[in-house]
Parts: sequence; structure tokens; C-alpha cells
Amino acid sequence: MPRRILVVEDHAPLLGLIARTLQHDGHVVMAASSAARALAAMTDTLPDLIVSDIMMSGLDGYALVEQIRADPRTDLIPIVFLTARDTRKERIKGLQAGVDAYLTKPFEPEELIAVIENILTRVSRTHQRIARLPRHAGPDSRYSPWSGRGSSTKSAAEPADDGGDAAGDLSPNAPAARLTKAEHRVATRVAQGLSNKDIAVQLSVSHRTVEMHLSNILAKKHLSNRVELALLVAREVDNVDPSN
Repeated sequence: MPRRILVVEDHAPLLGLIARTLQHDGHVVMAASSAARALAAMTDTLPDLIVSDIMMSGLDGYALVEQIRADPRTDLIPIVFLTARDTRKERIKGLQAGVDAYLTKPFEPEELIAVIENILTRVSRTHQRIARLPRHAGPDSRYSPWSGRGSSTKSAAEPADDGGDAAGDLSPNAPAARLTKAEHRVATRVAQGLSNKDIAVQLSVSHRTVEMHLSNILAKKHLSNRVELALLVAREVDNVDPSN
């Protein structure tokens, strides 16, 4: 299935090469010669994935990622850095900034295609599993998608407590890996596709509190990003017995 991919590269010949590579693989390409033009293009049409350089005039790749991740409309779009910066420090910096993959120039077209297909396949599977979430597995349901057991309910507008008994029971099952009730409520809403801002409004907490809980969840469950968390929630829902 063809996907729409936004390529951000200020070197015209390379932009053309990347575009042709992706088009040859059957994708629809949106081309932007700067980060500013990429952001402008996304006001009308959202891509399924973004491939971006880092070193560009005006806004660089890091500034682009920061703006994309800060916008609820775009914060879940996968991003691949394709750059000449090939040091270990830069790779770590890129991944910490929120990109899903980091490739260096000169690049192998087959590797770029493989990375993109892997990411898009994972995202598609996540969306399919989330779409199958049963009604009883909602964020305030008495059935917990994290344990398959009944749990007490609270209003979506009720402030989330910052501690309390652990509500999550996913592997690894060490006590330190269990989620608090507040973290559990954040995790289930992330799986529903809500942005941090929307979660903060629903739970009547600050945006910073949501970020803190999300960071703790990813660390406890050894996950890299929101997509992996959503997939984990969906996987556990598949094991829930509604009759419990």
C-alpha cells in the first residue's frame, strides 16, 4: 500500500535521489527543501512518515523534530534522520530528540527502504490493534488491559494521583516495573492516540506531570516511544477475558 512520505533535504540533487528511490518503491513523496517549507506543507496534508536531513539553512533537523513533536496533530508521525553526521554522540542526540531511526550519508537505498517499511508496518499493526480495543478496556473501565483483572474506576476528570498501588502488571514483572495508578491512566490514554496536552486536560493535571509519568512508564517497561507503548497496551488487551 503506497504511503505518503515527506522528504526534507536542502541539497536539490540528493532530494531528487531520495524522492525517486521512494517513488520507485511505490510511495507518494512530498518534497521540501527546508524545515520551514516542511512545516508549511503539513498544514494541509499530513505524511505517514518523514525523512529529514539535520544540517539545513534556517531551522535545522532538530528544530524541525521539536516542532513536530510539540504539535498534537503531528507528534506521532515517525521520523527518520538521514544525515552526514555519523558520530555516536550525534546518533544518541537524534534518538533522544525523538526520531525513530538514524541513517547516515552516503546511504544505501535498500537500507532506507527497509527501515521505512519496518516502521510503517509496526505503526500499521499498532493502529489495527488499537482499533480492536474492546469497550470494556477503555481508560476508566473496570477491566484493566494491563492485568486482565477488574479494577476500580475513576472519573476522567478526577486528578491522577502521583503514587498509590501499582495497577500495571506487564512483564518484566519485578515490583519496580509495575505502574502506579496514575501511570496506568496515562498509558491507556496514550494507547488511544491522545496527545500529552489532551491527557493533561482529561486528568486535570499539568502537561509536565503527564510528561513525567510517560517518561517513567517508558523507563519501567523498557520502551523507546509512544508507539511501542500503544502496541504493548493493545497486546495485553488481546489477553483480557471480559467475563472476569
